[in-house]
Amino acid sequence: MSFTTAIVSLFSNASSAVLTRQVPSVPSVLRGDSVGHMHQEIAKSFAEDADHGSFFVAELSSVVRQHKRWLQFLPEIRPFYAIKCNSDPCVLRLLAGLGANFDCASLAEINMAITALGPSYQDTDGSTQSQRIIFASPCKFNSDIRGAAKRGIRMSTFDNMDELDKIAQYYPSSQLVLRILADDSRSHWPLGRKFGAHLAVVPTLLKKAKELDLNVIGISFHVGSGCSEPHIFADSIMRARRAFDIGKEVGYEFTLLDIGGGFEDKLMLNTNINLFEENARVIKDAILQYFPLTDRPEGFEIIGEPGRFYVTKAFTLATNIIARRVPIQGIDFVQPDIPLSVYLNDGTYGGLNNVLLDHRIAIPFVIAMGQSFDIPDEEKEPASIWGPTLDSVDCVNTWTIVPRGLNIGDWLGFTDMGAYTLCGVTKFNGFDASRVLYTTGTGIDGEEVWQILGKNFK
Repeated sequence: MSFTTAIVSLFSNASSAVLTRQVPSVPSVLRGDSVGHMHQEIAKSFAEDADHGSFFVAELSSVVRQHKRWLQFLPEIRPFYAIKCNSDPCVLRLLAGLGANFDCASLAEINMAITALGPSYQDTDGSTQSQRIIFASPCKFNSDIRGAAKRGIRMSTFDNMDELDKIAQYYPSSQLVLRILADDSRSHWPLGRKFGAHLAVVPTLLKKAKELDLNVIGISFHVGSGCSEPHIFADSIMRARRAFDIGKEVGYEFTLLDIGGGFEDKLMLNTNINLFEENARVIKDAILQYFPLTDRPEGFEIIGEPGRFYVTKAFTLATNIIARRVPIQGIDFVQPDIPLSVYLNDGTYGGLNNVLLDHRIAIPFVIAMGQSFDIPDEEKEPASIWGPTLDSVDCVNTWTIVPRGLNIGDWLGFTDMGAYTLCGVTKFNGFDASRVLYTTGTGIDGEEVWQILGKNFK
């Protein structure tokens, strides 16, 4: 079944399909445990001449759990999911059904968000609370601004004079959000060199906006992707407070605070403290300090732009070993410390591009060995892991430990592959992108996935 086939198949515990419904652009979704469905798919490759293509396994119940965690730890902050992180149609449709909103960087992403929200979505009034899309790119194409205007996507960010001129020309009724510079020096991917207005230029930008009769409604910042220092959020919220005060001096009454993204769900280094939960605690304290309840204008709201927080854990990549390079006895090897090279059917130009783009350390686990899912406790050996292309940059891991006896046809998996993977795939050397096998997952969250996706079908 192709990726674009718009059919959802409901599997009972006996793994028999009993229902199909058609909706454009929504792939097949399998009901139940993701591991079981992954094993069923891999078992098909055991037959002679069968397809050995790599594939992602999406356990969509993970997205539901992360949404619930966001609402639990940051209940005051409306989530606008960063589509750039993973624009998978099932993920977007699910998030829309959960009530999440969307942070878009282009007109193409705006169209994805509108499709996910469905025909029933429309912005019924001018309040920010009614809007579920923000055009969060400070430097936009003129054509994209015009496209946003036609679609009624009013909330939009800026950080420079030229952007104000463009918006005044193409979409003067925009509701603008000024993106200020944050200290992102401790983030995995800092963004401040490219975006964000220093506080020193904020007065000039706001005066320019006033002269152009543009409506600036608030302040945003971004601490960088994967922020590892919670106090950076507090510092950024303090800067936003100063920008709010500058706005009042210029004649604006801001009602929106956008705390951006940068959220990772992992343990802090050398501690048992969850980074997201600590970030949430610091953010809530800082908001109460700098934006106390008694000092908020009518209609004040706070939004955030989480990306990897929602989807990292939801995707696993299953890859097949297509070749090996093993040492020849009696002949000195070029790399004596890593005698074994393993070649996979996906690599850094494909689903594992996060090794290069996101500095991911990709550590594989064995899914199937010798056409069996019962992995013996074999002696281990070092190996280097490579992708299928002819580029030597296509190295997944220069040194890792694998079971001795891995062979062509065995399967290796990589967990936590939902963020900045599918969105960066190329077709270098003609290799296709890994397809996605969608599963609901089990339990209450898995059932919620099915109920939400089912609402979109006729």
